[in-house]
Amino acid sequence: MKIFSPALSRLARLRYWRIEHWVKDPVAAQREVLQDLITHGQYTQIGRKYQFSSVFNIRKFKEVVPIQAYEDLKPYIDEVMQGEADVLWNTPIEWFAKSSGTTSDKSKFIPLSKESIEDNHFQGSKDVLSIYYNGFPNSDLLTGKMLVIGGSHQVHPIKEDIQYGDLSAVLLQNAPIWSGLVRVPELSIALMDEWESKIEMLAQSTIQEPVTSIAGVPTWTLVLLKRILAITGKKTIKEVWPDFELYIHGGVSFTPYQSEFKKIIGGDCNYLEIYNASEGFFAAQDRLNEEGMLLFLDHGIFYEFMPVEDYGKENPVTIGLDKVELGKNYAIVISTNGGLWRYLVGDTIQFVTLNPFRIKVSGRLKQYINAFGEELIADNSDKAISVTCATLNVVMKEYTAAPIYMSENGAGAHEWMIEFENPPTDMHAFTVELDKNLQSVNSDYEAKRYKDIALGLPHITAVKKDCFHEWLKRKGKLGGQHKIPRLSNERKFLEELKLIHQEGS
Repeated sequence: MKIFSPALSRLARLRYWRIEHWVKDPVAAQREVLQDLITHGQYTQIGRKYQFSSVFNIRKFKEVVPIQAYEDLKPYIDEVMQGEADVLWNTPIEWFAKSSGTTSDKSKFIPLSKESIEDNHFQGSKDVLSIYYNGFPNSDLLTGKMLVIGGSHQVHPIKEDIQYGDLSAVLLQNAPIWSGLVRVPELSIALMDEWESKIEMLAQSTIQEPVTSIAGVPTWTLVLLKRILAITGKKTIKEVWPDFELYIHGGVSFTPYQSEFKKIIGGDCNYLEIYNASEGFFAAQDRLNEEGMLLFLDHGIFYEFMPVEDYGKENPVTIGLDKVELGKNYAIVISTNGGLWRYLVGDTIQFVTLNPFRIKVSGRLKQYINAFGEELIADNSDKAISVTCATLNVVMKEYTAAPIYMSENGAGAHEWMIEFENPPTDMHAFTVELDKNLQSVNSDYEAKRYKDIALGLPHITAVKKDCFHEWLKRKGKLGGQHKIPRLSNERKFLEELKLIHQEGS
């Protein structure tokens, strides 16, 4: 282990030139990716349908292939799951990543080819290490181990040689042997489905390990870290693992959790955001003290960007990297080496720099509140609640919000349900502060709040302990990759949470 890890460290450092290559000429890199995708795709059922053999440029590709949601590709995916070959991609599809995207009742099965696993997901992971070592050349990261807090790792058969599981399960099954030398926990614990027991086993089994980094969703990572402190009697994670130096996070905004992590870790630590979805490893933070993730442009994914105002139109416009603008909300449309063609992911992003192309996730196409023209997105609400909590010295665990629609009794409002670690002593003062911060980050919200004519002061309920945890559990969604819907134009999630909160109150 001690001999092996420095060799891995040297390899990670030496690979950085590959990243520099496509960063210098991003448009050409994307053009080459699309050309390679079309070359593979022309021999498939979908390629013959859209005559890929006659597609020689991006304009023609966009003309012949419509933008597709999961429901549009599902008939093809069903065929692949039944063992049909050359439907979406011209090499065997033996794995599917089961994804719920957000916490809903419907699951998606994302096809994963050998190319998408190796040239996208694993390539992205290698590039994260290269990026980190480029920024911290004297790091001893790989002389210790990475604690990976994945989702439910069980893999299930569909047919002979075809299986599905969540993304972390599939990647674990396909990981090179050497990765087990630098990763914990052991496979038997990683394969556990029941999350409450799993957290306990993760804590007990890793306390004595030389953990230098953690990768996981913030909510479950915090649960694990607090359990570790309870078991050890230590006050901070640095007391448990003195060489701990890196937390890799993704899946939800880190903004509301950052202050809590700094407190619980209790010393110097680097935080690196990644954007790794079932559909692809899209981006990773390359400047750790600045907002934005470097968009991976040479990893088997061709990107288009749809202005969000075009979402839902019959013929929505998409643009390439050469036409994107800073600070504008775009929906991502991808074509991948897993056989997704002009696929609408469902996330919205904004570009924070254009040279190189860095992005941030601003929300979901279906997670927003626009009941009164306020166009509130998760990026706005995350920032506002983070500033509010910091100002009033309050720690928030989870939240969700939905509209209260106008009635004959008065203006509408937003109803928030928040689970606090330590609730505010004055809820009215918290509400006023949150409202002020929402207005500061969203001018449309500010306009609708003018004199309470269209939109009144938010209604906030501090829910009982573990209310969100119980909701996830009842939905069968307790696990690392399932996320609380922050905002919704409908009240379904909020009403379900309200019932749980009221039980026994």
